[in-house]
Amino acid sequence: MTQPEITLDTIAAAERLMGVDYSPAERQQMLDNLEGQITSALLRRAVPLANAVPMALRFDPRLPGFSMPHGADRLTLSAVAAPLPAGDEDIAFAPVTHLSAWIKSGVLTSRRLTQIYLDRIAALGPKLECFAAVSADLALAEAEAADALTRAGVNLGPLHGIPYGVKDLFDTKGIVTGWGAEPYRDRVPDMDATIVTKLRAAGAVLLGKTTVGALAYNDIWYGGVTRNPWNLNEGSSGSSAGSASATAAALCAFAIGTETLGSITSPSQRCGTTGLRPTFGRVSRAGAMALCNSLDKVGPICRTVEDTAIVLAALNGADVKDRSSIAAPFVFDGTADYRGLRVGYLAAAFGEGATAVDHAALAAVRALGVEVVEVCLPDLPYGALMNTLFAEAAASFEDLTLSNLDDTLTWQDAAAWPNAMRKARFLSAVDHVQLDRLRYLVMHALDGLFTQSDVLIGPFMTGPMLIASNFTGHPCLHLRAGFEDLGTRSPASLASGKLTTGEADAAGRTFTVPQGISLWGRLFDEGPILTLGLALESALAVADRRPGLPS
Repeated sequence: MTQPEITLDTIAAAERLMGVDYSPAERQQMLDNLEGQITSALLRRAVPLANAVPMALRFDPRLPGFSMPHGADRLTLSAVAAPLPAGDEDIAFAPVTHLSAWIKSGVLTSRRLTQIYLDRIAALGPKLECFAAVSADLALAEAEAADALTRAGVNLGPLHGIPYGVKDLFDTKGIVTGWGAEPYRDRVPDMDATIVTKLRAAGAVLLGKTTVGALAYNDIWYGGVTRNPWNLNEGSSGSSAGSASATAAALCAFAIGTETLGSITSPSQRCGTTGLRPTFGRVSRAGAMALCNSLDKVGPICRTVEDTAIVLAALNGADVKDRSSIAAPFVFDGTADYRGLRVGYLAAAFGEGATAVDHAALAAVRALGVEVVEVCLPDLPYGALMNTLFAEAAASFEDLTLSNLDDTLTWQDAAAWPNAMRKARFLSAVDHVQLDRLRYLVMHALDGLFTQSDVLIGPFMTGPMLIASNFTGHPCLHLRAGFEDLGTRSPASLASGKLTTGEADAAGRTFTVPQGISLWGRLFDEGPILTLGLALESALAVADRRPGLPS
């Protein structure tokens, strides 16, 4: 393909896209030697780079002088004394802690539990559009194998016999893994992702693949729009759309999600689930679709706080197949005392725009008797970091942009991936390097914040925390905090470099929908946010409410 001639006017026009201004003499000077730059770029593009090829540079969230807060794994769970319910729906909505105890004691079989969830998937899955693929035969076989072990007196741990769904970004041998996107809808891997192997070793039962917004953005995929169980007129947000929707509606005991920027916490906010985004590097991404190598994280979506700890304990561990994975012990104690924690909040987060649910959550924390302090962050352009996300995403799917296969994606507007990835071709490599240096300043900023507090509390969209903490790799727990009556909301959007949860539609009916609160913690120390989360979950007493789904 012959490249168009580069003229002085070409350079002048390009300057506007790059936000720079050169003099006529400077343009003349570069006119005859830009071709080499372009030729190098074209030569590189001629080398196929599969999605699984990682970046040579690796993000490490640890600053100089960092030391791991714990020396060895430890998981201590609270006691369970609840009897097995009589009804299938009550069993389906029970937390993993209860399901695990019932299976271990023999009053509930994994086979029965798996069939309960498969029946609910058959009945409600089409309404929610939350499963991309259901592996019923495999699930029943795995359940029967778990029951055989139980009869032999063998228990593999708290996930033994527990059915789950995995986000359709993770490879599952022989099961379609389509990444929610038309170009990959017939993709069938021949190996399991590391986390699938880990969960099988822990005794968990794979029900199938939960839907993902195409290429890990939003709730629109090649099979439709994944729905919020509390309001079927709106999407479940994304990109872990199916994982949150299916868990909220009790179509599985728990599910696995991923987060680059809000993809665990945003659908948990929308659907009322409890999502735990672990510290960057704690969980292997081997066998998962890469969106942004320096940002992608893997975590559980559950219905209770303690369940997220159980699942993370099974997922935790370094993996040589993931260049960014970091060996870090995971410690959780379900009986730990929360009263010595120091809880910080950003004043602006509870100012204009904060809801009654947000204020009630902060008041509930104060009522727990912990020390609550106002904290602050340096004034930095945190939102500018979004261009790093756009650049990495565009690189991961460059082939779609350059081949025009991006035109086959269902979602096509200014906020969608095709447009965002095309625009990213005009980002400056120099600015990209400078953004990485800004990221280092942000790492120091959040490190300083957690010298002021053990845990930070705030709404999902707290000031810069959604962006900042995702770029620094700090963990976040998002749990249900209350309910609001809202109209049907529009999809989340990354347009203009911002993530929003959508605006309520002023017309039509309102729906009672859940709202959550976020807790952020120190690197590789999820224990304190889980401990406070447990106490807050109990104090707010809203976790047991179920969506009124039509049968």
